[in-house]
Amino acid sequence: MSALIEFAIFPTDHGESKSKYVARVIKMIKESGVAYEFTAMGTIIETKSVAEGLKIIQKAYEILQIDCNRVYSTIKIDYRAGYKNRLEQKIKSVKEKL
Repeated sequence: MSALIEFAIFPTDHGESKSKYVARVIKMIKESGVAYEFTAMGTIIETKSVAEGLKIIQKAYEILQIDCNRVYSTIKIDYRAGYKNRLEQKIKSVKEKL
């Protein structure tokens, strides 16, 4: 089973630059041990279940709520039973067809 979850999360009450807040979230994701890809517009994680991925997003909220009064996020989820390593395989599949 595989849940690919793309999300962006950041405070809206701390000026223009969000990098120090995003870095805290990325550090937590890295320490969680799940596969992830950090992009300029968000982060994609691959977990065994949607519930596992949502727990990581909940932790991200907890990290930011320590010193942020307003936190914004977007979340996209693609769950597929019977598959794994989709973070890499989906891109590989497209590249093979180019």
